[in-house]
Parts: sequence; C-alpha cells; structure tokens
Amino acid sequence: MTEQSYSPADLLARYTAGPRQLRAAVTGLDAAGLDRGPSQGGWTIRQIAHHVVDGDDLWKMCLKAALGNGSAVFALEWYWAVAQDLWAERWNYAGRALEPSLALFEANRLHVAQLLEQVPQSLERRITVRWPDAREQEVPVWWVVEMQTRHARGHIADIQSIRQAHGL
Repeated sequence: MTEQSYSPADLLARYTAGPRQLRAAVTGLDAAGLDRGPSQGGWTIRQIAHHVVDGDDLWKMCLKAALGNGSAVFALEWYWAVAQDLWAERWNYAGRALEPSLALFEANRLHVAQLLEQVPQSLERRITVRWPDAREQEVPVWWVVEMQTRHARGHIADIQSIRQAHGL
C-alpha cells in the first residue's frame, strides 16, 4: 500500500465522478450495443457495468464498517469463493436492465461521499480486510475509496475499448 495519491477533496471528486463516467460510457447504446463484448471474448458492456456496480455495492459495506467500527474485520469469503463468471451468471448480468444498477451506483457513491465528508478523519480511519488467501491487512479508508475509484475507471476504459472496436 502506498501513500494517499490525491488530496481528500480530489479523491472524493474522482470517486463521485464514477457514476457519471459509467453512464457516459454506456449512453447511446441500444440493447445490441450493450451486449457487445471484446472481439477476443469476455464480458459484454452490460455485464461489465453490472460488475462495477455490484463490486462497489459490496465494498460500500467495508467503508461503512470502517467509519462505524474500526475494530471490525471486513471479509467477503462468500463472494470470493465463487468465480466472477459464476456471479455474472447467477446474478444474470447478461439479462438485466442497466438503469437500476446505474441508479444504485449513483446513490451509493453519493451516500458514501456524504459519510466521508461528515465523519471526522474519515479517510484516515482503518479497517482490517481478510483477503481470499486468508491474509489480513489493515487498510485506511482512503485506500478502499481509491481502489474502488480505480476499479470503476479501469472497467469504464474496457467499455470504451469495446465501443471503439465495434464502432459504437
């Protein structure tokens, strides 16, 4: 883990920009466009968008736990025990409408940003994360926020690449 890369204000601005960026990445796509994937195979735009939102929703609980109970251990064994492709299938990423997920993403990010702005020293608070290999690591809230910001941006770039490859 490195030092915090951004000022608190910049980090929150980047974090709260995620929903707008994801919405912009899918704007103008019809169902066929949303169901396009990389030429070499992989998730479709629709599936990637649902994955971003669901991951963000899961990690929201880590942030809330850290802000409310710094001695908590955040673990997702139940989630990490199943391959990502199976979650995509079980949660029907391919068949679900995207709008409810986009709305959830916006609401979650605004909710968390409000907490981060209102809780004193929120970004410096810490929580222990239990990783899939059972290793435990104490991480600051800013690190989780930055990780989720990078996760969304990375997948938004994937969506943009798919659009470009298919001329969408």
